[in-house]
Amino acid sequence: MKNNVKVIFFSVIGVVFLLSSSGVLAGDANVLAVKVDPLGERQYRIAVTLSHKDTGWDHYANAWLIFDEDGKEIGERVLHHPHVNEQPFTRSLTLTIPEPVRLITIKGQDSVHGTDGKMMVVELPASP
Repeated sequence: MKNNVKVIFFSVIGVVFLLSSSGVLAGDANVLAVKVDPLGERQYRIAVTLSHKDTGWDHYANAWLIFDEDGKEIGERVLHHPHVNEQPFTRSLTLTIPEPVRLITIKGQDSVHGTDGKMMVVELPASP
């Protein structure tokens, strides 16, 4: 009986180790904050703070996406490398957003899970 418990214990430990080393446990890319600064003529500087347990090139937050009220993608900020030792992190994008869009949705994306993480809906400030 004791040997069976040891086998089960070490099997569970082995599975957890394999999952964590493969990046499966790194989780989703979550949007923590969004700052939108109007620049004029419907142009905005959008700064997004993401959190993701990047494990390296095999599993990292590789972009954040901007969608209009209808769910149409209207912008993307590609993240060109893992941020293993920089969490959370903020990156920005300047984008012209067409009328009549008033609300945007920001979704983080990672190289394994896609856009399954926490997202944010933000109202655009008036453009000067």
